[in-house]
Amino acid sequence: MKVIDIMTTIRHRKGIKVTEVAEDHLAQEKNVKPDGKVGSGEKLWKRLSLTVGGTVAISLGLLTSVYVATLHENDLWFSNIKEDFGMIQSCSRVHSCKEVEREISFRTECGLYYSYYKEMLQATSIQQGLHGLIYDNKTESLRTINVLERMNVYQEVFLSILYRILPIQKYLEPVYFYIYTLFGLQALYVIALYVTSWLLSGTWLSGLLAAFWYITNRIDTTRVEFTIPLRENWALPFFAVQIAAITYLFRSHLRPLHEVTWLYIIQLTGILLVCVLQFFNSMILGSLLISFNVSVLLARTVQKNMKMGCLLNRLGKLFFHVLMVLCLTLLVNNFIKKILNLESDEHIFKFLKAKFGFGATRDFDANLYLCEEAFGLLPFNTFARLSDTLLFYAYLFVLLLMAIAAAVVAYQNLSGSANVQSTDKMEICTIVLKPGAAYNLMHTVLFGCLALSTMRMKYLWTSHMCVFASFGLCSTEVWGFVLKSVRLYTPQRLCVIRYLVPIITLLYLSYKFCPGMMDELSELREFYDPDTVELMNWIKSNTPKKAVIAGSMQLLAGVKLCTGRILTNHPHYEDKSLRERTKQVYQVYAKRSPEDVYSILRSFGTNYVILEDSICYERRHSRGCRLRDLLDIANGHVMDGLGENEPDLKASLYPRFCEEIKKNLSSYSMYFTRVFQNKTFHVYKLAKHK
Repeated sequence: MKVIDIMTTIRHRKGIKVTEVAEDHLAQEKNVKPDGKVGSGEKLWKRLSLTVGGTVAISLGLLTSVYVATLHENDLWFSNIKEDFGMIQSCSRVHSCKEVEREISFRTECGLYYSYYKEMLQATSIQQGLHGLIYDNKTESLRTINVLERMNVYQEVFLSILYRILPIQKYLEPVYFYIYTLFGLQALYVIALYVTSWLLSGTWLSGLLAAFWYITNRIDTTRVEFTIPLRENWALPFFAVQIAAITYLFRSHLRPLHEVTWLYIIQLTGILLVCVLQFFNSMILGSLLISFNVSVLLARTVQKNMKMGCLLNRLGKLFFHVLMVLCLTLLVNNFIKKILNLESDEHIFKFLKAKFGFGATRDFDANLYLCEEAFGLLPFNTFARLSDTLLFYAYLFVLLLMAIAAAVVAYQNLSGSANVQSTDKMEICTIVLKPGAAYNLMHTVLFGCLALSTMRMKYLWTSHMCVFASFGLCSTEVWGFVLKSVRLYTPQRLCVIRYLVPIITLLYLSYKFCPGMMDELSELREFYDPDTVELMNWIKSNTPKKAVIAGSMQLLAGVKLCTGRILTNHPHYEDKSLRERTKQVYQVYAKRSPEDVYSILRSFGTNYVILEDSICYERRHSRGCRLRDLLDIANGHVMDGLGENEPDLKASLYPRFCEEIKKNLSSYSMYFTRVFQNKTFHVYKLAKHK
């Protein structure tokens, strides 16, 4: 209200009428008594609205949680995964087969994270479980690593301890306790989105619309039902809570210099606390986020007043401030990395450099990211799906209006113009662009840039898109701005449009998508992967417990979870030495001699190596992006198949290892003996001597 009071005072001093500008705000205050206290009727209405809105928020959160849990159950038939007769015969117990199938449903790094939860539960005590994670010698062969330092698995530790101490073991299996917790966090996520939209618009109807959009756009807003243990499914609900809390903080009476500064300090403190909890993980210290926060605080100290002078002078100061922050960020980051000798994230910068056209690369790790669809540009069909629910259209409408308001306010602040017409426009735009709305505008623009450039980041943007679009459609300020712009403003029209548009949208969503959602909930499928189950059971029954197994990152995560055997490599790709080790293990799919491959694998203590036909004869990617092609390019060899090769690439002296080893030639059999085979996998035991 201070913003309105200031604007009203300015207009009175200039002899200008204020009825049109503030009549909607005065109408909202008609129940306020002369002593500043709110009338009893207004208090009752607010309490009723808070009660109803809060109940709806909690109900929608719980419904979303049940919805995604049901989809997961229906998709995998998780509670009663099918075993065929042959599979049952290969298992010592039927329960063992069912457990293996449930566990291999946690694909790629999901299985790796869940394995630490399982490991903590299997330990004789909590202390022994923690000791096993801090001094882990099973995740990477011939190495002892601190899992709590290298990976963010405190969630699994906390859940395992909670499961141990709660009296629920007789009623709930550990795997259900784990997945229900993740699905429960979806309730928190939806409630946080709901509350953020409510805070921005002033009506819980906005939160209802945000939640509906989140659910109807589930394909693009979450993937929790099939990638349960991923770190994003733990992080995004709490990140949404953080955005809601900051939106609540950014009310009109805040002191911008004081509160914003505090946000940087709190954020920096939080990151450093995470660093301490992860045993001073050097990659966190070397993150750009820490460097950016430090740089902003330093720049604000050096350049305190940017509001003096004319427009050009202020623009120059702003440009200098941005340049100073960016340069300081790079300098601080490079300084930290040199001091700590950090190279953990170098592959990311190589990937970004190649992605945005700053030169091609033959780096194996960078190309591995470049060839994955998840790290490519956001597919155009995403916008078609978002438009089908009207979300994208509403989002563009609100974004355009907020961007115009932000541009006007920014120009007026920088120019310092005091003429009547410019002051008039600034008053309206300032009313529209409240601090909370400005903060969320900044967020949605940054999230959008991330999502457009990298598809995997879309889950940040699309969920926030639901909040931003619903806020705009239910906002008094936004519709007031529109109606005044077309000279159709009246308080009655404003009230009707503010509620009618979101209600019509909700009715449309209910009519068009609810039947499909009901059909989806009734559709039953099942998870069926007998080859992988057979492989895991063979490993458990026919290899020593201390056997070291080599293979693809994705498969080995499942091997660790299902069998507990020692791995040569795994999917947590944030360590330079591990990336180099993975590249070396993958030489089984390159054109290398049996002697070279044997020597490489034995250097990691390997006893068994698993070869996958889906990688050796890969067809999922086009030529140049198949794993065997990436290895050929990195090794300087020409690729298989028709097509061009770079002129300096040469033909290899050896055939492709994964193909040639199947011929059982003596030059291979003297090093490798096949001990298991099915339609998908081939396991070879390495000779103990050359």
